[in-house]
Amino acid sequence: MSKSNASINSQHEVGKVKSKSVLSTSLDSGKIGTNKGEIAPDFELRSITGDNIQLSDLRGKTVILNFWATWCPPCRAEMPEMQKFYENNKNNNVEILAVNLTNSERGPDAVNDFVEAKGITFKVVLDEQGEIGNLYGAITIPTSYIIDKNGVIRDKYIGPMSYETMDRMISGVQ
Repeated sequence: MSKSNASINSQHEVGKVKSKSVLSTSLDSGKIGTNKGEIAPDFELRSITGDNIQLSDLRGKTVILNFWATWCPPCRAEMPEMQKFYENNKNNNVEILAVNLTNSERGPDAVNDFVEAKGITFKVVLDEQGEIGNLYGAITIPTSYIIDKNGVIRDKYIGPMSYETMDRMISGVQ
């Protein structure tokens, strides 16, 4: 048990042995998984700019982890909202990490062309084998996870998020 989790775990020992519904209300179950209260599974993917980005490198920030594809109309609809939200919140310790389900795209240039056309400046990474999408159970897209500064999943949202939805979800975490 790390020092930073010691006080949290001691306060929630009772909750750890009860049902999953109790666990989801605990701040940090210490378990790695994709449910509320679990630590988001770490991964590293290549970004569209060629950098490798690891989820755990974003600790200390609140992260919107978004799974999407260019051919998905609801995904296309939420991207301008996400860009606007990112522009207004990037200086407030908020990061958006958009995981493109690249194995479902029509061609290799689809993602770069879309990002360029929409003026997206937040981090976009390529899930070329679909492994991370599968790991997070992103069957319906867009699917987004709200991850707190300690790497704990605080919420999951299936469907396109509006600016107001992102604002409400992030406010509840910070």
